[in-house]
This record gives sequence, structure tokens and C-alpha cells, in this order.
Amino acid sequence: MPIKPSPAPATPGSGWPNAWRALPRLSHLLLALALAGGAFPLAAEDFQGSSHTLAYDEPPISYSAQKPNDRIAQLQAHIASGEVKLQWDEQFGWLPALLDALKVPQSSQMLVFSQTSLQRHAINPRNPRAIYYGEDVYIGYIPNAPMMEVSAVDPKLGGIFYSLDQEREARPTFVRNQDCLQCHVSGRAMGIPGHFVRSLQTDGGGDIKSGTDTGEIDHCTPLADRWGGWYVTGQHGAQTHLGNLVGTSAFERHASDPGYRGNLTDLTPLLDTRKYLQPHSDIVALMVLEHQTHMHNYITRLNYETRTMVGTYGHIRYLKSQEDAFLRYLLFTEETPLTAPVSGEPQYVADFLAPARRDSRGRSLRDLDMKTRMFRYPCSYLIYSEAFDQIPTVMREHLLQRLYDILTGRDTSPQFAKLAANDRQAILEILRETKPNLPAYWNPHTADQTSHPAPDFTPAVASRTP
Repeated sequence: MPIKPSPAPATPGSGWPNAWRALPRLSHLLLALALAGGAFPLAAEDFQGSSHTLAYDEPPISYSAQKPNDRIAQLQAHIASGEVKLQWDEQFGWLPALLDALKVPQSSQMLVFSQTSLQRHAINPRNPRAIYYGEDVYIGYIPNAPMMEVSAVDPKLGGIFYSLDQEREARPTFVRNQDCLQCHVSGRAMGIPGHFVRSLQTDGGGDIKSGTDTGEIDHCTPLADRWGGWYVTGQHGAQTHLGNLVGTSAFERHASDPGYRGNLTDLTPLLDTRKYLQPHSDIVALMVLEHQTHMHNYITRLNYETRTMVGTYGHIRYLKSQEDAFLRYLLFTEETPLTAPVSGEPQYVADFLAPARRDSRGRSLRDLDMKTRMFRYPCSYLIYSEAFDQIPTVMREHLLQRLYDILTGRDTSPQFAKLAANDRQAILEILRETKPNLPAYWNPHTADQTSHPAPDFTPAVASRTP
């Protein structure tokens, strides 16, 4: 019979201004998983304190008490009403139908064999977990496992986690799974309910080796430190990574021959790919995932902190370092440069570009470079996301003004100095045509004026109680 997890309420934290709290007390299994890598190093682009857990279950957030409105919650409502009917597949269960219903491309498939899941005992290098994703939803599938692991990004709450039993029934039910928070609220996820990518060594069975965790992985992490515990297909030249290394002997071989098992295009010597929808674990999909998960965590963190700050003090003046770090990450100012071209599955690239918003010159923030950096125009496509638009108005308007100042050269601070003038201009022009509801001073007909509204750190009406 499928394993039905028992939802456990998240552990409350303390109130503001003492807004940090210790990590939740974990079960023995999840404690081993979460702490295998020891302390979490502070990434270069993050702000001091960003790895501390916020009081997400207290007002004004009240995460566990809120009814989410994410893509999975919306799909569940459509299933319950009969508007959507998922088709059962005899080999893959609900997986193909779920991907279709959520418009998640099969080409996004990545395979991870480290035992870092609630269903860890079903995972090993011959039976890895497949992960598929869209802009705000993630699907985890393990062959022959009793349930699927599903999560989504709620625009106001951040990551919401579900399980779906792999049992044939008329109307499948997604169960909100609070157990996932024991790992998904940690320093790796910036102290809020979020998503993250790990890189660590495993033994021959996929069990993680203590002390080898790189920490959170994002676009600032050197490729040489990425993808331990993952399969990786695609070309990356002489650049090295930790993917495709199974067991101690493989890592020892890699130490003397860093290119060992790099540039793989065929995984059939390592596992039976017929158990999965696709035969690959795409390198480009992995790189986009790493940027996306951390960017979403930044958005959620800033949302939480703004709501808490305004509710307590009526302003956001104490969030300067958070705002700066957010903009540095949004604009890829500390991205690890590529030293050789990277290429993966052409279908993934096509699927990723399909929803692109393009300006009159055909340019999009989704356009990939993959020669010297990830994106042709270094500004995150998640600036279009509903989650970004749900950042409280006082902070969102301030971010847009800071962004305008950076792109027009008004902001000359060293932290954005690496952003080339032609990139600033291109991003400015793309956003002017493709980002709805920008402030009036973004309009090209008024942008040459010497002044625009000064920063307003205080909401028009500020409640000083949570």
C-alpha cells in the first residue's frame, strides 16, 4: 500500500524584531539528510543573516494556517469539479498526465541518485529520482515508488509541498505535506519554505557521505562544485563538475582525472533509461533550475521580511542589505562565468523559450547564451512572475526604481559595476516593452527627465501590528 504521510505542523518561531529562530527539531532520518554537509556557507551574493530561519508560522505570514493558491491547489480544484480529468498511465502512473495538465515539459527531466528525499529507500544510482519543472512547479517521480513528490511556488507563501499517491482512482488527491518543511525550511532555502539544489558525494548505493555537501547551489557556484549525486548529460568542454560519479572509487578517479565522466550524452551504461520518460538528465535544465530556485527563494524572503517590517515599524528602511543582495542576484552580477560553451537537449531549449516575452526587436530575458554566461541579457525572467508582482507595493516600487537607476547609469555603486553598458540598455529596452505596469518614469518618452519620484520607504497606510 502507498505510504500516506502524516502532515505535521511547522514549528513556530519567535516574533519580530527577534525574527530568527533555530532550525526545527528534525526526525532522525531528515536530521541526517539536512545536516550531512555541516554548516551552510554564506553565498557571495546573499546578505548577512539570510541563512537564518524566519518566523514563517507566526503573523503576519502564518504559513501553515493559510490556504495556498499555487498551481497545484488550482489543479486540485479543477479535478474536484470534474473540469480536469487526469489519465492514468500503466507504466508511469499519474506522471504524464500531470505534466500535461501543468504544462511542464518532459524535456526538463533531470535525474538525481543521492538519497535526499522522503522516499530515500526507493532511490539508488540504478533507480534515480526524476525531477521535472516549470516556472513555478516541480514534479518528483521515482519508478515503483508509492507516491509522487510535488511542489509549487505560491506567490505570497513560497514553496508549498504535496504528495500524490500512485494509485489509480477517479479523482486523485494532492495532500499538503508539512513533513517536507523539515528540510525545505533551512539555510539552503534562505530560511523560508523554498526549493534548493544540493551537490554532495554518495556511496555506491546513493547514500550521502557526511561532510561533502557543497551547500546551496545557484548560478554563482563554480561548475566544478556542482551536481554531486546527479546524472548530467550534455557538452561543457574542459569545464568539470561532480555529476555522474557513483561511489568512492569514482570520486577518487575524478580527483586525478577531473574530466572523468564529463560530457556524457548517453546514460544507458549507468542505468536503464527506459524506466523514464526521457533518456537524459539535461545540463542546461540543471543550470536554469539552480538559478530559478534561488531566485524564487529571494522573492519569498523579501516578501516575508517586508510584510514583517511594515507590520512592526511601518517602513522598510532596515532592509537595505536585503534589497541590494536581491538586485545583485536578479542581475547576475556574481554569476560564475563559463569558460567553454555548454549545450544540452535542443528540445529543452525550445520548451524553455516557448513562453518568452519578446520586444519589438525579438529580444527576451529568456534568451540563452551558454557560451560565456547563462543568459544573453542578464536579468532574471522571474521579474515577470506573479511572485515578484506580489512583493508588497512599498518594496516592489522601490526595487523597480533602484533597477531603473542601475540600468540608466544613475546608480554608480561598485556592486553593479560589472554590468556592461550595452547589457543595461538592452535590459531597459526589453522591460519597457514587455513588463506591464511599470512606473511612469520608465516610459521612454519621459525617461530622459533629470528627476523621477524619490524613494518612498513608507506605505501610505502602515499597520504597526502584525
